[in-house]
Amino acid sequence: EGAMWTAGARQPGLVLAALAALGLALEVLVARRRRPVREVLFFPSKPSCTEALLAEAASPDDAPVPCPCPLPRGDCAFSRLLRHLLSARRSLELCLFAFSSPQLGRAVRLLHRRGVRVRVVTDAQYMALKGSQIGLLRHAGIQVRHDQESGYMHHKFAIVDRKMLITGSLNWTTEAIQNNRENILIMEDAEYVQPFLEEFERIWEFYDPLKYMFF
Repeated sequence: EGAMWTAGARQPGLVLAALAALGLALEVLVARRRRPVREVLFFPSKPSCTEALLAEAASPDDAPVPCPCPLPRGDCAFSRLLRHLLSARRSLELCLFAFSSPQLGRAVRLLHRRGVRVRVVTDAQYMALKGSQIGLLRHAGIQVRHDQESGYMHHKFAIVDRKMLITGSLNWTTEAIQNNRENILIMEDAEYVQPFLEEFERIWEFYDPLKYMFF
């Protein structure tokens, strides 16, 4: 044992390499042991303050500042949806019929500023309604495409980092979140995520503005 430490002292590079390899092995082990996300959320969500969650996402290194609003703090369906959304590190695909929730809009813009590639597909009629977040997303530089058909673009799903699916009946509106009986299914399961990815890419290309035909 003494000889090993003597050799390590003489060759510190070997010790550092061994420690790095050990750290990598531990990371792989933890990743393998982490259970895939599988969660069902039901709405309406009880009122709660999400300001701290959004502020932390915007400035993770800053000390938390108490929010003066009177809403209670605590976990709820809406805060859990926000947490899953804000977990994006590389990409976020959104395919939404209606999008008017200010908190969800803020979260998507935060991800964009953080370097996450965000793409949005939405319905042409509902994107123009008062309160829609689509204009703010476009103003922030986020890519948005919409349908050019007579029917609605009625999908309601999001894909986080190409591995987590968020889908269900919920429109991303304050009315739906606070008042409607709605559901959201969140899962990390490639068997289900992949078809949604393929559907997103298909309609993303189909709604390419260069292919629009106006009569």
